Amino acid sequence: MHSVGITPAQRALATRIDAVLPQTQCTRCGYPDCAAYALAIALSQAPVNQCPPGGAQGIERITQITNQPLQSLNPEHGVEGPRSVAVIDENWCIGCTLCIKACPTDAILGSNKLMHTVIAPWCTGCELCLPVCPVDCIEMVNVTGEKTGWDAWSQKDAGVARERYTLRQRRLEQEDKAYQQDTLAEAEMKLADLESHTTSPAGPAKEAELQRKRTIIEAALAKAKARQSGA
Repeated sequence: MHSVGITPAQRALATRIDAVLPQTQCTRCGYPDCAAYALAIALSQAPVNQCPPGGAQGIERITQITNQPLQSLNPEHGVEGPRSVAVIDENWCIGCTLCIKACPTDAILGSNKLMHTVIAPWCTGCELCLPVCPVDCIEMVNVTGEKTGWDAWSQKDAGVARERYTLRQRRLEQEDKAYQQDTLAEAEMKLADLESHTTSPAGPAKEAELQRKRTIIEAALAKAKARQSGA
């Protein structure tokens, strides 16, 4: 969601709303993370009743901040239930890493073609790992009995989840920057030695091919550099 046109008051309200969300980052609200949903509420672009993990008590918390009428949880976004933790059947895990990429808190450890395991205290029960597993070796296990919503969660849990999510976002940004730098370096190397990367026979045809490749690579470099500078 673009920040253009958002007032300081709206931003402050979004921060207050985000502080009372469970930070499971499950996307069931229809937004990519809890902060995005909080901002949508602050901008009057989303109702307050779209967070199943927070449940009825979570909705009440939001309405107290926003002064909106109390509403029931919208069933289109799920139902309030106990907290679950993902458990991987390591006998069936094929080490595809898809669940690792999907986990919003980096709660799944493992490597390509090696078994994965879940660090339970970091798992928010978001269930985002379930649909990406190609061998259905992940199960959600109830760890709070009949307790649901905030009775099954705590502000401390939410704080840990937010910290884990923030760390993951930073890691992904760093990896993206590193990838961009490597791509730039490779493109600049090819541009500097374009002759050896062109197999066309000498003559006008080869010169045309060189110019075509040079134009494409220079345009790609310009785009990549603009992206790095934030232009």
